[in-house]
Amino acid sequence: MTVQEARRKLRNYRPTEIPFETGMIAAAVAVILRDGDEGVEALFIQRAVRVGDVWSGQIAFPGGRREPTDADLLTTAVRETLEEVGVDLSSAERLGVLDDLHPRTPVLPPVVVRPFVFALTVRPAIVLSPEVQDAFWVSFRALTAPGTRSEMTVDHPGIPRGVLPAYALGNRVIWGMSERILTPLISLVS
Repeated sequence: MTVQEARRKLRNYRPTEIPFETGMIAAAVAVILRDGDEGVEALFIQRAVRVGDVWSGQIAFPGGRREPTDADLLTTAVRETLEEVGVDLSSAERLGVLDDLHPRTPVLPPVVVRPFVFALTVRPAIVLSPEVQDAFWVSFRALTAPGTRSEMTVDHPGIPRGVLPAYALGNRVIWGMSERILTPLISLVS
């Protein structure tokens, strides 16, 4: 699979938006794709371990909460990506938008996340902010390899222990909202 194929399949996709209600927190993430040696690959971050951060240490896509100065959620995704990993998406190709989603765990804040999909032609330099412990690229080939995605027991501080769908990539596990963004994207563009 290539970015060109992803572009073609995302072109006509119409995402499902969750209507915002009082008390909801708007957020956006950037799903950044590029063609690598093994086909299309996506950029992931590992959030820094921080006291009080319910997503502490998790694998995620760059992104975060909408600020009052953000014109829209696309602006949020671009700003947060620049802040977290130093990648400027302001002139990157936007391939599309995926379905809005929210956490399924009641201990998490009432956030609604809108994923924006971008394409880059080159692998950018990464500059980690204090919020990010690591950033890395993973090919869709690796994500769809036999045994990578399965039901796993997830034990994370502040979140009830449970068996959830997840991607195991060595010592990294993609689960929760990141898995719920990634799995439909892989199905859509494959």
